[in-house]
Amino acid sequence: MKHFLTLADLDSGTLREILELAVQIKQTQRAGTSKAYLADKVLGMIFQKPSLRTRVSFDVAMLQLGGNALYLSPNEIQLGQRESTADVARVISRYVDVVMARVFGHHDVVELAQHASVPIINGLSDYTHPCQGMADFLTILEYKGGFDGKKLAYLGDGNNVATSLLFGAALLGMDYTIATPKHYALHPATWLLGQRLAAQTGAQLVATQDPIEAVTDADVIYTDTWTSMGQEEEAARRRLVFPAYQVNEDKLRRARKDAIVMHCLPAHRGEEITDAVADGPNSAIFDQAENRLHAQKAILVWTLDAA
Repeated sequence: MKHFLTLADLDSGTLREILELAVQIKQTQRAGTSKAYLADKVLGMIFQKPSLRTRVSFDVAMLQLGGNALYLSPNEIQLGQRESTADVARVISRYVDVVMARVFGHHDVVELAQHASVPIINGLSDYTHPCQGMADFLTILEYKGGFDGKKLAYLGDGNNVATSLLFGAALLGMDYTIATPKHYALHPATWLLGQRLAAQTGAQLVATQDPIEAVTDADVIYTDTWTSMGQEEEAARRRLVFPAYQVNEDKLRRARKDAIVMHCLPAHRGEEITDAVADGPNSAIFDQAENRLHAQKAILVWTLDAA
């Protein structure tokens, strides 16, 4: 059973294999020679959180791969409320071939995987966002041609996206510097796991509170919203803490001339990123958003051994 819960569950070779598959699938789609890898397969999509990119990209991915997707709203499946998560996993496994779950708590996707008889894909949890991570590294691969010797700088909150970038960079041998305000760093256990993965590839990992240190000579600058879904009561306090971490033209000037800027969206323009950078010549944001589609196709094909 191939579940896709966190990039840290993969080894470097498997991560590269999925990325190469994504490149291949994207190329054939654009050439009009795509293959119906998942003909007659059905994806069940469990949503506790709303989403533009996750909903549309998975739905379109299954359609273009020859299969179908079934959307299950928060009101239809209330994990652990109307019935146990274990029972949901056992029941939905009888109907579909693969499940994507976008949840609040990571424990929910873990429990789904423990009891399901079909692959479970983590579409987002509070711990990590591996589907976004795959799209991110696909984008970096396209722009930079590889990962060795490249520096990825992340500015902002030590959240689920920052965690996926840590794990992916460590596995791919890409240097990763994360700059967060005090009290908003990645959890020590998460950082330790990243270090263990990096020890296998030689990736250099740096955690700092200095955003200028992070962006200096960076090949990629990445940011995300300062307040994630479910943290709305913290928004006002966070807006006082994070302005120094805004990705703007001054910070971009400190990176390499051909640096790209990334954001997983939705963006709060004027907060974590300025319009001038988000819409400027160094922005890869919308290529990155498109790559959710291609990366997730590869994830679906990989989990179902359909390549």
